[in-house]
Amino acid sequence: MKIGVVIFPGSNCDDDMIQVLQNRYKQEVVKLWHKDNNLQNCDFIVLPGGFSHGDYLRSGAIARHSHIMREVIAFANSGGYVMGICNGFQILCESTLLPGALLRNAERLFKCENVYLKVENNQTVFSTGISPDQILKIPIAHGEGRFYADEATMQSMINNNQIIFKYCTEKGEISAEGNANGSLLNIAGVCNEQKNVFGMMPHPERAASEVLYNTDGCYIFDSIIQHCLTQV
Repeated sequence: MKIGVVIFPGSNCDDDMIQVLQNRYKQEVVKLWHKDNNLQNCDFIVLPGGFSHGDYLRSGAIARHSHIMREVIAFANSGGYVMGICNGFQILCESTLLPGALLRNAERLFKCENVYLKVENNQTVFSTGISPDQILKIPIAHGEGRFYADEATMQSMINNNQIIFKYCTEKGEISAEGNANGSLLNIAGVCNEQKNVFGMMPHPERAASEVLYNTDGCYIFDSIIQHCLTQV
């Protein structure tokens, strides 16, 4: 499988993602610069975390207009798989490939810590290997990660099973105590209606190595790789 990792000025998690995909999963990875005009026949696209274009205006607002995003949008609209992590999630929302928006954290503070997640829908490419009773420990690092959508959009997402991950406590309770940033309904990750575009604020690529004493992120990557390899 050939995976493209899009790099914007200010991306800072691209090499983390590439390291996991290349070294742990032995996949072919190409770097796609934000000014590129083609996706080099990639089978899967990743928008990594960071601070694209310095997060001026709003996080992801400038990156959304990069040349490469025209190709990413067309790829997604044709059914191609796209994943955005943290700033990548913000860019996907700005591009309207995903519903909702990411607002300032409820505490108005940048948060960098381990959080806990539960899967709400394990019937997607991004979550099929995760059981409903599993609790994943995945780190976050963001100042604007509070998921928000209007009432009609939220109801549509619920009806279409587009909520993939929710923040929870270490014991798996979905509550205000376990909500890392004040997101509506504790939402940590969502997909589009067609289930081929996915975004999440926590960083699974930072939880995919025994060296880091955390491999919970591998459940997400395992799901993606195992599914996509059967399609390529």
